[in-house]
Amino acid sequence: MKGMGWKVLFVFLLVGCWVVLTAVALAQTTYVVQPGDTLYRIAIRFGTSVTALQTVNNIPNVNLIYVGQVLTIPGSGSAPPAATAVPPTNPTLPPPISPPTTGTTYVVQPGDTLYRIAVRFGVTMQAIAAANNIANTNLIYVGQVLTIPGSGSAPPVATAVPPSNPPAPPPPTVAPPPSGANLFNNGSFEGGWYHPGNLPELQIPTGWLFEWDEGPTGFGSQPWDVWLRPEVRVLPAAQLPPHEQNLFIFDGNQTVKAFKGNGAISYRLLQDVTLSPGTYRFVANVYPDLVSEYVNGQKVRPSDPAAGEVRFIVGGGGSGWQMVAFGQKNTLAHTFTITQTQTVRLGLGVRGRYALNNNGWFLDAWSLVRIQ
Repeated sequence: MKGMGWKVLFVFLLVGCWVVLTAVALAQTTYVVQPGDTLYRIAIRFGTSVTALQTVNNIPNVNLIYVGQVLTIPGSGSAPPAATAVPPTNPTLPPPISPPTTGTTYVVQPGDTLYRIAVRFGVTMQAIAAANNIANTNLIYVGQVLTIPGSGSAPPVATAVPPSNPPAPPPPTVAPPPSGANLFNNGSFEGGWYHPGNLPELQIPTGWLFEWDEGPTGFGSQPWDVWLRPEVRVLPAAQLPPHEQNLFIFDGNQTVKAFKGNGAISYRLLQDVTLSPGTYRFVANVYPDLVSEYVNGQKVRPSDPAAGEVRFIVGGGGSGWQMVAFGQKNTLAHTFTITQTQTVRLGLGVRGRYALNNNGWFLDAWSLVRIQ
């Protein structure tokens, strides 16, 4: 009887383990990350929290997940949505590279991008990618040690503090006598740039004012339907892939890029110009590089033509919102009349309504000419 008691106890233990393992299996499922997904969207879809997803999947950065990544969904017994994506060959967080023996190094900080680091050190994004064997220029991580080619100086120390209000505009430009010349100061964005409010995320062309919106977009009720502050760069040709230079640069050697990944944006690039009575023509060139997803390395443009739109700003008026062609150059024009000498705030309002994979806009070669 004593031996029989041990056998009964052993059977009870086996049954207990099976029940526990079955409960765990039912309490969790998996999900394969799809294009456009964020941890917030996945948490809402499965009725869990971002923190729970981050903890269960050991994700250091909640903003860094990749298409094809397999996530464990805690506390869910439902079947995961169908997924066909294949995880990339490179993991989300590759092991840190060893510091180089020559040149200088830089440790990636929160909010850094390869564009930002390249501009800071005066080198090209492609040069940094090549020096560090980076296959995807959009994938770097906090704490990664980068070799900075062609640089022997220590990295600058960032001391920027975001302002509570949008930056004050630069001094008004005094227009020259009407002569058919471009009345904009630095209209082709070749004349340098500055950081308004010491915000390193914003490189604004000299002579121009930048404003942006934050808060609900009014075009949806999901958590991601909010305006976010875009990033702005004044990019020379050397910091663009050779096959994209003719697309994004309309004249000269530089272009302005305003962008945000997985975020809706609404902003205005403006300048104050003193004008005498007459009729004027404002021409703006834009390239909307809006991407809803990438398929086999190819850009897929948004299906909604209202995903990106622009409007001319002339003082308190201007034009209405107008749609533009995505993935190609757009030359837009607006004619207006001034009846008395005054300083007028002129510019372009731009908005990308949705949190696209890439909400990118290239701006170049703007002109203001008196025609009468």
